Amino acid sequence: MYSTPTLATHFARNTRVLRAEQPLGEDQMRAAAPSIFAEGKHSSRSERYTYIPTIEVLRGLRKEGFEPFMVAQGGSRVEGKTEFTKHMIRMRHHRDSSGQVQTRPEANEIILLNSHDGASSYQMLAGIFRFVCCNGLVVGDVVEDIRIPHRTGKSGNIQGEVIEGAFRVLDQFEQVNEHTEAMKALQLQPSEEIAFATAALALRFGERTVEDGGGHRPAPVTAEQLNEARRIEDVGHDLWRLFQRVGENALRGGQPGRSARGRRLQIRPVGSIDRGVSLNRALWMLAEEMRRLKA
Repeated sequence: MYSTPTLATHFARNTRVLRAEQPLGEDQMRAAAPSIFAEGKHSSRSERYTYIPTIEVLRGLRKEGFEPFMVAQGGSRVEGKTEFTKHMIRMRHHRDSSGQVQTRPEANEIILLNSHDGASSYQMLAGIFRFVCCNGLVVGDVVEDIRIPHRTGKSGNIQGEVIEGAFRVLDQFEQVNEHTEAMKALQLQPSEEIAFATAALALRFGERTVEDGGGHRPAPVTAEQLNEARRIEDVGHDLWRLFQRVGENALRGGQPGRSARGRRLQIRPVGSIDRGVSLNRALWMLAEEMRRLKA
């Protein structure tokens, strides 16, 4: 029996995401991210491009104790290309969490990225899922990324390389947990919280130079808005909770703001898979830098 999804929505105009409290079944994944099940590469790829069947790799990982709890897929405006676009799967291993009873506020996750249209190599990243807010974090530079290009490797066994890479990421989560606990133990001053949120504004909205050369336009929201807690569990002055509330506000949007011309607007969520991963990682590294400076 399939689990009931806790989140099934479009988080951007052309991106779909599905997350559940229990491991996802293949029918659920197919409905949300059909490119995971593509039976070959897109016609634009040359003969040198090696097709890596995501679903077959996923089935191999399941035999090794990895289970998917979230899938996402990007869209395409090119006719016939949607079934081959970039997709993401977030998995947990039974040795870290059975998915039945949660004894920790977070779960370690391995993030798989792939596409069948040449948009990306096969990648594996370290991630953390926070149950209270359903935030899916991406770890910065603590764990080495695994990248497998779309060409036959030395062993000729791409699926075996992927499974081996997944266990390499899994074995490094002890370091991730140490960094997480250090963030939870570090208390900050209000001025330091605003400094962190101000840096996050630049990561989220980038340089906003006025066209006539008259300086920089302000971001559509303030650092104080990024630092607002959405739930009681995020109220506090430790670095971990600061990182959580700033990250959630930066990625999910929803805050009222103003354009450069003063027009009222609502901040949109970060849409694309690539942008979500890169911003998430950048925020983690910003938190790590704050931790190092305070240490």
